[in-house]
Parts: sequence; C-alpha cells; structure tokens
Amino acid sequence: MSFVTLVYIAFCFSTCFHFFFLDIINRNFHEVIPPVLDSTSDPPAFFDGTTRLYTALLCPFAQRVWITRNCKGLQEEIKLVPIDLYNRPAWYKEKVNPANKVPALEHNNQIIPESLDLIKYIDSNFEGPALYPDDPNKREFAEELLSYADTFTTAVFRSFKGDAGTDFGAPFDYLETALSKFDDGPFFLGEFSLVDIAYAPFIERFQPFLLEVKNYDIAVGRPKLVAWVEEMNKIEGYTHTKGDPQQLLEINKKIFLA
Repeated sequence: MSFVTLVYIAFCFSTCFHFFFLDIINRNFHEVIPPVLDSTSDPPAFFDGTTRLYTALLCPFAQRVWITRNCKGLQEEIKLVPIDLYNRPAWYKEKVNPANKVPALEHNNQIIPESLDLIKYIDSNFEGPALYPDDPNKREFAEELLSYADTFTTAVFRSFKGDAGTDFGAPFDYLETALSKFDDGPFFLGEFSLVDIAYAPFIERFQPFLLEVKNYDIAVGRPKLVAWVEEMNKIEGYTHTKGDPQQLLEINKKIFLA
C-alpha cells in the first residue's frame, strides 16, 4: 500500500470520525429553558439528590459549563437553574456560592464553583462523549491552552478600553498558532474538546465588539480561527447556549464604554 493511499485513508477516517462525533453531540438536542430566578423566587430543595447547574443565560463563564453539559448529553441529569445576576436571590449567596457568582454545580451534596474546574469535573464524573483527549501530547497542550484561557480573556477585556493604537491582535494570533498544531481536525486539539468550549463563549462576544467599536476584524489573516468559528457553529450543544448577538454587544458596550 502506497504512502499516498495511507494518507488518504487516514484523512477519510479523520473526516468520518469528525462527522460521527458531531452527530453524537448534536443528537436529540431539545430543551426548554426554565424560568430565571430572582430576588422574589423561592430556593430549590437543596441537596435532595438533584444535580443542578446554577447559571446565567448571558454569562460567558457559565456558558462554558452549560455547553459541556449539553455536549455530554446531560440535559436530564443536570438541571439548569438560571439566576438573574442583576437581581440575585439572597439565598444564592447564603446557600450556594458565598462569592455570589455563577456558575456553580450542586452535585453529590457539595457545591463546586469556577467554570474551568467545572468543565473538567463534568467531563470526568458524568457519562457521555469524552471531551478530553487520551493522547499525552494533546493532553499536555490542552492544559497549556486551558491555563492560557484566563490570560486571553483578561488581555482582550483590557484592550476594550484601549485607544485606536492598542494592539488587539496578539491574543488572537496566539489562538491562530494554537489551531495549527494538530492537523487531524479543525479544533484546537484536532477533535472537539473542552479547550474549544473554554474559548467559544468569549470569541462569540469579542468578535462583534471589536469589529463595531474598534473597527478591528479578528478574522482577517486568521483562516484557522475563521474555520474554527464555522465548525463551532455546527455544534448544537453550543449554538443552543448562544445569546442574541446584538444584546451581547450592547451589554459589552455598557460595561466597557461607560
């Protein structure tokens, strides 16, 4: 068997696996979002055996965990509890998270906060498609990218307040380079993983804000990033969590242009 034939077979297998995986995580995805709880709402029955994800529908940090839960197919196992961040229930800080932040997961008689910790926890402790690679090289790179995630978001948020001379590109150049490391798929590790979930909610917000407010297009000169966004938008477990683009843009304008 020739080298060209082997390469072609490997490509076909990689492509088929990619679409098979997308079919698994997109299968039977239907959900009605429960009512948002505010200061007038009664608390749930804490620690009654129900696993609850306390979230906020427009929070990118909480969205990470929501996506993970969806892509694992855990809509029945993990119940959404949306919280109104502008009118939080008093019981949320008292009973759920003393930091008064989302996300938080109620599971096995404990409360677990912090989005990056939670996406790993859910992947490790619940059934469903694995979202973290077995390959040691990919695992090492995944840890590097997850560690960089907070650096990335902080750098871009700071640039929002910068003037026209601000260098907006460096954080996105980092992602473009990262997307070139593995060639067995369009995602950061080749196949879809927690790394993609960690970045998607923020790219969703950063791209329109920088384009409209700073006249900076993150897509220019970054074909890997463009292809990644296109592939992410094929994943229903993610797209189901996306907010209205104009609403997200206006929220960021209020925060960063005040």
